[in-house]
Formats: sequence, structure tokens, C-alpha cells
Amino acid sequence: MEALLASTFTVAIAEIGDKTQLLALLLAARFKNKTAIVLGILLATLANHFAAAWIGQWAIGLISAEVGRYIVALSFFAIAIWVLIPDKVDAEESTLYKWGPFIATFVLFFIAEIGDKTQVATIVLAAKYDALAMVVIGTTLGMMLANVPVVIAGHYSAEKLPLQLIHRLCAALFALLGVMTLIL
Repeated sequence: MEALLASTFTVAIAEIGDKTQLLALLLAARFKNKTAIVLGILLATLANHFAAAWIGQWAIGLISAEVGRYIVALSFFAIAIWVLIPDKVDAEESTLYKWGPFIATFVLFFIAEIGDKTQVATIVLAAKYDALAMVVIGTTLGMMLANVPVVIAGHYSAEKLPLQLIHRLCAALFALLGVMTLIL
């Protein structure tokens, strides 16, 4: 249960102001079918985060527990710093738009998540917890908690959030996870 809650909370907070959240905003402005956008986000996140979590659990099995603990802690510290760098997304017209809201969302979200801090966080969380399914469910739930309101509310929600404060709190959360990994 700890893996599920930690993964959900960590990714939900990290996703605020992230490029994929900005992408959700662009897609919501572009397409009227919000259900197709939400389903595209859900399936792209499940596929991407399953692969990331699997890699995290596979990689941690290649090294000793002590070395793994230090790598996971350092990864949390690196993500803490990374979160402080604001993301941008290009607003150019995508040729994927012609395929409709579901395909466009699925492909764009899957690609946008590659190497993104929430994908890296998923790898690290899967390495920390020996619970692949709970990490994938948690990180996907976190993505949905952060992105579905943006899709539904459109441009109103993203403009009113104190993004700098949220990024600082998220960085503090990742740093705390790094410290807890070293201590526990």
C-alpha cells in the first residue's frame, strides 16, 4: 500500500506544471471530445509507466542492495533539482491531430513521457519498492489526478495555480524521499 500511495502522491505533485500537463491543456483546447483525451492519457501512461517500472525493477536487480539504495537516493535528489526547471511544450500543429483526439493524445502523451521526470520517477519508485503493479497503478493514478482536471476545466485551471510554489514543494518532496531512502 505504501508503494501505491507514494507513487500516486509523488507523480500527482510532480505533474503539476509539467510538459504533459501543458500538452493536456493544448489537447483540451484543440478537441471537444474530452473522454477520448482522458482515455488516451490513461492508456499512454499505463503503457509508458509499465515499461519504466519494469526497467526500474530489472535494473535494481543487477546491483547490490546497498549500491541500489544510494542510486535510488541520488535519483530522488536529481529529480528534486529537475522539478525546479520549468517545462515548455511546443504549440505547433501536429499532423497527429488528423487522426482524432484519442490517437493524437495517446501518441503525443506516450512520446512526451519518454525521459520526462514522471517517467524517471516511475523508474526510481519501482526500484525502491518491490511492487511493480502498485507503482504502475499509483503513477498512472497520479498522472490522471493531475491531468484530468486540466482536460475538463481547460485553460482555467492551469493559469490560476501557483506553479513556482508547487515546483518548490515537489522538489522538497523528492529530496525528502531521497533522505528517507538513505535513512531507512
